[in-house]
Amino acid sequence: MTVDRDKCCGAGQCAMIAPEVFDQDEDDGVVLLLDDTPDARLHRAVREVASVCPAAAIRLSESDATA
Repeated sequence: MTVDRDKCCGAGQCAMIAPEVFDQDEDDGVVLLLDDTPDARLHRAVREVASVCPAAAIRLSESDATA
């Protein structure tokens, strides 16, 4: 999984849906990746985050998408 901070618009869906994996920078609200290999119990939330990100700033690898 990767995040593109330049694409991020700061909507915050990622931090609300999966706060164990994502946060927002206090200065500009841009996504912060806290855990690039989250536990299996969080995979569903991470896939949801990637699908709802309005800026498509969160990208899953093939293994992330199928886990």
